Amino acid sequence: MKKLLLATLLVASSSQAMAQQEITFATEPSYPPFETTNVQGEIIGFDVDVANAICKQIDATCHFKGEAFDALIPSLIKHRGGFQAAIAAIDVTEARAKKVAFTVPYYDSTASFIGLDGKMKMDEVKKVGVQNGTTFQQYLVAQGDRFEIKPYASIQDAILDVKNGRIDAVFGDTVVLADSLKQEASLNFVGQRVNDAKFFGNGFAIAVNKGDKKLLAELNKGIELIKQNGEYQKIYDKWFAK
Repeated sequence: MKKLLLATLLVASSSQAMAQQEITFATEPSYPPFETTNVQGEIIGFDVDVANAICKQIDATCHFKGEAFDALIPSLIKHRGGFQAAIAAIDVTEARAKKVAFTVPYYDSTASFIGLDGKMKMDEVKKVGVQNGTTFQQYLVAQGDRFEIKPYASIQDAILDVKNGRIDAVFGDTVVLADSLKQEASLNFVGQRVNDAKFFGNGFAIAVNKGDKKLLAELNKGIELIKQNGEYQKIYDKWFAK
């Protein structure tokens, strides 16, 4: 009887441990190549592949759900939204690190401007579109009255407006904008890349609630492992080395 009880307890404990390895990641799926949706409506992208690779290394199962970018951190803080982590090309900043915990960075970032090809010089740029709630928006605000800032729910909406002449330029992550330029022959980079550690020079990382220390440690372990075994490089080459 005791052996049967012990066996039952072990099975229950094992099942509970397995259940704890279900991780739901929130992301903002209108930011290719980091995250977007395919024709089947599935969320795909660099961040999704990185998260799946991490989960494989830590024996977890990944799930993904779409959320507005500016809702990611508030939802993590209050444990709402049905997700335990956010992976959405989130720049690590001092201000954000006061609200949530970040893993080690998994991607280094810079920022750039794009505008109509051959029709705009950097010193002529005034009206700038930027995704709402991002560090790119914070950077523009910090420039004082240099720019007239127009926030957008998605980077694609901003690109549409720059093509139609409603704004002078779009400001965002260099790789994301470069990916957009592949489909937009009328647009090109304007000026030089921007690298300001206060806003977006510390890389992208996965965000979790500050109390989720075990999850944070597991995710950090997974990031280190995929960098060591070469899987990260394969994912990077898949999405960026084109």
